[in-house]
Amino acid sequence: MSTATTTGNTFVISDELKRQYIEEGYFILPAAIPSEHLEMLRDECTRFIDEINAEMDAAGKKVMGINHRDKRYFVANKQSKSELLRQFLFSDLMAQVCKATIGPDAFLFLEQYVVKSAEVGMKFAWHQDGGYIGHAHTPYLSAWCALDDMTEANGTIYVLPYDRAGTREYVPHRKEEGSNDMVGYFGDDPGIPVIVPAGSIVCFSSATFHRSGFNTTHKARRSYLCQYSPDVIMNKEGTAQWNTAVPFLKDGRIIYRGI
Repeated sequence: MSTATTTGNTFVISDELKRQYIEEGYFILPAAIPSEHLEMLRDECTRFIDEINAEMDAAGKKVMGINHRDKRYFVANKQSKSELLRQFLFSDLMAQVCKATIGPDAFLFLEQYVVKSAEVGMKFAWHQDGGYIGHAHTPYLSAWCALDDMTEANGTIYVLPYDRAGTREYVPHRKEEGSNDMVGYFGDDPGIPVIVPAGSIVCFSSATFHRSGFNTTHKARRSYLCQYSPDVIMNKEGTAQWNTAVPFLKDGRIIYRGI
């Protein structure tokens, strides 16, 4: 079955996977990240978590924002401080991923590490990424990069294809008491567990429902989420930009490589 191939230095995503993205809301690229980029992403993750821990130590706190010392970390919008991250985010590989999903124009919307620490990593409820925006928008791409081998035991993600979710549109979410997670699906479908090796990329729409489980293993579970939009995402009133919008592709051409 055709999936994706590498021809020379070009990563080619098959028409079959492109159709799956349209019909089901996701596809998976197993072990697609080059080894040098995978090691870099892991090293930068460690560096930024060390910085957060140092800030917590200096403040005498174990919780800062949504980061919980030695439990879970969300490390967002660090590409402006890391040329190494930009080399990955604006690479030929990610250009092919964007073109296969959202089309010839792409803006970097958000990038963040999500780390579930050993034995205490928390779950995340069923949601669409667009549920955290909170209003209708042009669907954007979430490229979820596995930095470790992913299993159900360490809290991998589960995806819910459009037909099983009953929708391919953004739906209003509500905040879950206790976790403050935004939740938009309340059915009993467990979803499809993403069991992939480190270096894999799960590509899904901002309208695709997904969740993740607890990390019950003795090692941290690390992922890096890269989100790209086909246009600039604005607030509900249309008066201000919602988050970052770094131009990446224009008419299918890379216009920024991060340097």
